[in-house]
Amino acid sequence: MAKPVYPQGGIAVLSGNLAPGGAIIKQSAADAGLMEHEGRAVVFENLEDLVRRIDSDELDVTALDVLVLKHIGPKGASMPEAGYLPIPRKLARAGVKDMVRISDGRMSGTAFGTIVLHVTPEAAVGGPLAHVHNGDRIRLSVKRREISLLVSDETLAQRARDKPVVEPTAPRGYRKLFLQSVLQADQGA
Repeated sequence: MAKPVYPQGGIAVLSGNLAPGGAIIKQSAADAGLMEHEGRAVVFENLEDLVRRIDSDELDVTALDVLVLKHIGPKGASMPEAGYLPIPRKLARAGVKDMVRISDGRMSGTAFGTIVLHVTPEAAVGGPLAHVHNGDRIRLSVKRREISLLVSDETLAQRARDKPVVEPTAPRGYRKLFLQSVLQADQGA
């Protein structure tokens, strides 16, 4: 106990206007230089959008940006282990090993990186993550246990009015039962 491997626990719970219900970062696997970071959002609307654009040389992204992946939470995609967003190919070729990445999904316990997961409420139910736009500023402060979207409450509310989220539904069967009963990540998904 007197000589811990890390001076803090393996994970930290974050909150802020981007994750009013909380979010998780595996701080023991994150880059110490990124634990206090502010960057421009590069947004992927879902897994298909990520796959289509992440390795494009045309992707407008720098190592200082924050990658944001929406719609992989419990209701959006049954919360697959897809929160470990890859480093964009053009940055990886330039030697970038880590950058801040955020999603409403999860990742394997063996994965590493400065990755904020389990953002709650998720995008598919209208959480603030749904209303993040490319170019928005996002601040991560593990020291203050904060993950914040640096836009005003009024702007977020206007975005929600302009583009309301329609929660996923299903007409019948297991998917209908699942969507009616699955909880958010902070309640165990």
